[in-house]
Amino acid sequence: MIVVFGSLNVDIITKVDHLPVPGETVLCPSYVMVPGGKGSNQACAAARAAKGDPALPSDRIAMVGATGYDDFGPQATALLAEAGVDLSAMARVPHPTACALIWVDARGENSIVVASGANLHISADQVPASFLGPKTTLLLQMEVPAEQNWAVIERARAAGSRIVLNVAPAAPVPETALKAVDVLVVNEIEASMVAKEVGIAAGTARDCARALADRFGLTVIVTLGGAGAAAFTRDGAWAVEALKVTPVDTTGAGDAFVGVLAQGLDAGLDLPEAVRRASVGAALACLTLGCQSSYVTGDQIRARLDELPPPRPI
Repeated sequence: MIVVFGSLNVDIITKVDHLPVPGETVLCPSYVMVPGGKGSNQACAAARAAKGDPALPSDRIAMVGATGYDDFGPQATALLAEAGVDLSAMARVPHPTACALIWVDARGENSIVVASGANLHISADQVPASFLGPKTTLLLQMEVPAEQNWAVIERARAAGSRIVLNVAPAAPVPETALKAVDVLVVNEIEASMVAKEVGIAAGTARDCARALADRFGLTVIVTLGGAGAAAFTRDGAWAVEALKVTPVDTTGAGDAFVGVLAQGLDAGLDLPEAVRRASVGAALACLTLGCQSSYVTGDQIRARLDELPPPRPI
């Protein structure tokens, strides 16, 4: 079982010729409004990845988060429900459903502002005890109050669950959490921030990841955009290339990577192959505007997997 504890948004996306600079107004012809939020995105990516590939099933994927009583609430969960995600532990709170304002330029690059709303009122107590156990993969991000993340991590560790923490957006992670987490997923900026906060001397993102893995005995995965990803443990390290695509919108790629990674690990893949599969899922998510609507199924990932060489020890 995969339990995603995290954020849900409604994303309002505009396509612009270029991203505005301070004081500039940029016109565009239209916008789209779709479900988003890192937690919701990752749950949707995991659920999609679990479909269509009978060799890699995940029996249940649940989303734990909060939305408001406004019209955005049902919109925020619509694609999760469609993907078969368990929403029984969701809460509705007297605060607006979170909203993300996203600009995407002609190259597929983006700028994002998130109004957190209901995401700030999620509670660790929402996670039923029955959701946590040795067969559970708990997946978290950093768009909800950090203290609630640490509380759920403590419960999950006591229950023997696998814990995957995506430190996005970049934020400090206490040593107590790093000692409890099994898999840490970071980009280059996030790797440096997490390392610096625990007194690891600055270096490249790979240097930081290797040092974190050695000190805390966890798996650290660094996403490197078009350069792929690298995974580090105390016992070894691997590099994985990125699938070559022409991006339309890169907004949801990072969340696709994390969701597909968690689903692969939950289904029993070893670490290097789970990272390789996640790299393909992330690339394919760049081919369509939006986040959840761009995520692909397990059979679609398998169809492109041979285009990537095997993970390379480093």
